[in-house]
Amino acid sequence: MKFLRRFSRSFVVVAACLLAASTLLRAQAFVAKPKLIVFVVIDQFRGDYLERDHAKFQGRGFRIFTDQGAWFTDCYYDYANTKTAPGHATLGTGAYTDGHGIDSNEWWDASRSDQVQVSSVQDERYKLVDLPASSIPANQPGAPEWAAKFLVGSSPVNLRATTFGDELRLGTQGRARVFGVSLKDRAAILPAGQTANAAYWLDQTSGQFTTSTYYMEHLPEWARAFNAGGRRAEAARAANVDEDTQQFFELVGRTPAANDYELDFAKALIEGEKLGQNEVTDYLVVSLSANDIQGHQFGPDSDSEEQMILALDKSLDGFYSWLDKKVGLNNVWLALSADHGVAPVAGEAAKLGVRAAAVNMDKVYDKLNEALNDRFNKRKPGAAATAKLDFLMPGPDLPYIVLDKRSFEKLHIDEKTAEEAVAELLPAAVDILNQNPLPQLKAGKPAAIEPAEHRLDPAPHVQYAFTRLQLAAGQVPNSELGRILAHSYTTHGNWSVFMILDGYQMAGSGPFAGTTHFSPWSYDRHVPLAFYGAPFVPGEYHERVAPVDLAVTFSSLAGVNFPSAATGRVLNEAIKPELSRPAGSLTH
Repeated sequence: MKFLRRFSRSFVVVAACLLAASTLLRAQAFVAKPKLIVFVVIDQFRGDYLERDHAKFQGRGFRIFTDQGAWFTDCYYDYANTKTAPGHATLGTGAYTDGHGIDSNEWWDASRSDQVQVSSVQDERYKLVDLPASSIPANQPGAPEWAAKFLVGSSPVNLRATTFGDELRLGTQGRARVFGVSLKDRAAILPAGQTANAAYWLDQTSGQFTTSTYYMEHLPEWARAFNAGGRRAEAARAANVDEDTQQFFELVGRTPAANDYELDFAKALIEGEKLGQNEVTDYLVVSLSANDIQGHQFGPDSDSEEQMILALDKSLDGFYSWLDKKVGLNNVWLALSADHGVAPVAGEAAKLGVRAAAVNMDKVYDKLNEALNDRFNKRKPGAAATAKLDFLMPGPDLPYIVLDKRSFEKLHIDEKTAEEAVAELLPAAVDILNQNPLPQLKAGKPAAIEPAEHRLDPAPHVQYAFTRLQLAAGQVPNSELGRILAHSYTTHGNWSVFMILDGYQMAGSGPFAGTTHFSPWSYDRHVPLAFYGAPFVPGEYHERVAPVDLAVTFSSLAGVNFPSAATGRVLNEAIKPELSRPAGSLTH
């Protein structure tokens, strides 16, 4: 009997311990397990980079994910407007543009201005804080061309969905602390969310970190101390730039020194805010911008890009080693991804035979506007000459062709007619740039064609054009492309046409004048996705996954609600069985 009583008591104790352990596993964030989650986003970092340069990685930089973490090699965005602001919003919210409302870095907002575009995070109700006297506002007399576009404040005003960080804050009644850091305001603000304790970014002129009055009236003491120290001058010297430069973002920001500078600010934030020392889990998003600033100029296959990646590998090794000493990596979850990929420089791809091309969109706009005037504004016989109208808003900013509806309305032309006309006329306006058209063959004997000494330049070509009204009504192909287009739609009150050039074709002034990203093609959508930490089963995973899966996977493991518009799935295949939830589960 005594044995049975002892057994019974032991069973109860063991069962209670198992229940407690299960509770801890199922509600991680509420008991500070982990103490800290750090999500590193690399701006313009294509998914294949980790494969290509893997043999050259050392230490615990990228290898902490590829060798010790759960690494998804085939992660692709499922939308078409692959740019910095929508990419960061997608990573944070687990949704696409149709859910979070961010479709570009800047746009024409018909309700706010027909003179200038607004940025994705611009908010005139707030101002930037504690700017140095040397910063010259871009709207003041004497401001240089490289001055920051907007010195008004920034906020998540346009973000229509919550992020994982928001749900962490809501689930813990504000006890969790959430921060975003980047060189760019949009990259700091959007992935962190609406409720973040703060987002910090670079004052582009001085190189000091700032924030806006949306978050606080003045920088905290630790941030002021960082700005007042010598770290900015060290970064300038490391970039071989005059330490007194007033072009910090443009000159230093495109070098590996900018990544080290930003990671040092992240360390100061972790120490200053005591992240990882809370009763609940804290969350930090660090978006590293230097790769994008340089990448546009030199392209993904340049020596400069490889040097940037290897330098970043070393920088991340140092950062994670510091985290290990400060918080303990056994108390931290890490994640890695990117906001978009990038195309190779068009001229380099064309040399290999790809139909790559740089399309002079200024010339396309001129031809398109001329054709629209001929169709809608042509002088009638005997009538007085009519003034030429501008039917397009200044740009261009692909994939969007934004119409100036004022000009159409002046001629009593409705949106449907206007957009359909632009979509119809666009292909001819692009095709006219082809300097080497195919010969017109006649019936009978084939024409004699002299062989070329070298390959001719590929022809620019419009693959698809969809009107705003088509996208709004869901009138898209019943295919993967149609789904991608549907995920890309939102409206800012404009009339517009969504244009897709052939793969490896882009807006540009010449075939070797840099590169860009904006398209639905795979190279712009392919990014890394990797995790490290106690819940994850190390390994290389080749399932097709998407960046929207990151926010819901963290939400599931942390025991909080999915972000409000999230569409991703929990990556159960990379989660230890005792922690995984039913596939597709939307509740906890």
